[in-house]
Amino acid sequence: MEEKQGISRRSFLKRAATAGVALTVSPVIDRVMASSHSQTSRSGNPGTTLNADISARRTLGSGTAALEVSALGFGIMGMTYNRSQHPDKKACIRLLHEAVDRGVTLFDTAIVYGPLTNELLAGKALAPFKERIHVTTKFGHEIIDGKATGRQDSRPETIRRYCEESLRRLRLDVLPLFYQHRFDPNTPVEEVAGTVADLIREGKVLHWGMCEVSPETIRRAHAVCPLTAIQSEYHLMHRLVEENGVLDTCRELGIGFVPYSPINRGFLGGGINEYTQFDPNNDNRQTLPRFQPDAIRANTRIIAVLQAFGRERGMTSAQAALGWLLHRAPWIVPIPGTTKLSHLEENLRSLNFSLSDPDWDSLEKSLQTIPVVGERYSADQQKQVGF
Repeated sequence: MEEKQGISRRSFLKRAATAGVALTVSPVIDRVMASSHSQTSRSGNPGTTLNADISARRTLGSGTAALEVSALGFGIMGMTYNRSQHPDKKACIRLLHEAVDRGVTLFDTAIVYGPLTNELLAGKALAPFKERIHVTTKFGHEIIDGKATGRQDSRPETIRRYCEESLRRLRLDVLPLFYQHRFDPNTPVEEVAGTVADLIREGKVLHWGMCEVSPETIRRAHAVCPLTAIQSEYHLMHRLVEENGVLDTCRELGIGFVPYSPINRGFLGGGINEYTQFDPNNDNRQTLPRFQPDAIRANTRIIAVLQAFGRERGMTSAQAALGWLLHRAPWIVPIPGTTKLSHLEENLRSLNFSLSDPDWDSLEKSLQTIPVVGERYSADQQKQVGF
């Protein structure tokens, strides 16, 4: 039965912490099974309560490049990097284990997150489950003596070195999916693809992908070594991949798509306002035009629409944002990140709602008249995007 008063993100989290969030929802998308009773966890620990156990799977890529993963992944970045304060390592590991227990099989990290510390955390937490999950990472940003230089380096010898180093930090024998994090204008994409193809033949990499690249670059790379996934920012406040041909190219070539920041760095969850203080030492949102006070104040109109939409359907604004993405195509797998069990619960339950095309059309119609204020990146950061 739908809640007549609606559910705010804050009230959802409060209920999740105190009552396990026993929501009753409409038929499940992609055969996702939600259980709210106590059962033995996948890691063998009895007594774990799995409030949102997902069984839905989606396939990234096609043919020899196909990779089956959970319908919703987990972005690890914010556990150590660019998202203000975070719990200690033990708490982060417990949450990652919880995600595994609840059925998540796709975990995303990168060399530059930290740098290096995010991969080290992922390796410590997730290596015990490497036979049944996929920990993906990314190369491309130049790292010297543990620090990012701001430059790109995808030369063949660098890719090989980063591959070996990531394997050690992640405690893996093979990388399930190795992304080029950003386009390197000094290295032809054919050389990048050829190097990864060699690593695949050598058994060090299973699949590969690219981040924030143009349709032309995707085609050139895919012709040399079939791509499994393209990763780009994509959510209700940033839909460039619909306009520039990236999604159409993925659809045509049978390449999966992994939206990062699917809740717009937490903004679409409704918990950020113009008075929010970001950690000056560990949060890139303070540098982003879209997260300046005036832009936040203007963009809260978007949150109001999402909350009104969710109120009629028993959803939080974050669940509406993730549900919209999941509805776009069956080969799209969002990777929201969190440091909180209650947010993990909330995110996974976005799979429990089965809304009609007219429902989602009504949301888009409501948002059409509200302009998004502020660019997603500063000029320097935007220069690193490959289109």
